[in-house]
Amino acid sequence: MLYTINKSPLMFGNLKSALRIAPEGEPVLLYEDGVYAAAHGAATEALVADALAKHPIFALKADLEARGITRLIDGIRVVDYDGFVALVEEHPVVPWL
Repeated sequence: MLYTINKSPLMFGNLKSALRIAPEGEPVLLYEDGVYAAAHGAATEALVADALAKHPIFALKADLEARGITRLIDGIRVVDYDGFVALVEEHPVVPWL
């Protein structure tokens, strides 16, 4: 399953909830305001750093750029739209609100 996070984890508990139920090894994709979780120095950095030990975490490049996020937590993988499509094709999607 691909767990998709599109709401800011700074305002919503969606990322914490998704990580609590996601089986180890399942990928997480941050897009739209969800990419704030990928920012180095964000309040959620420790949560994301811990999650990286269990899950591959991806962030959508266009959304990072649109929000001016340039410094990422080590281990976050940046994908473009083709990479997003490839993840969706490879994994059933679980939109996490």
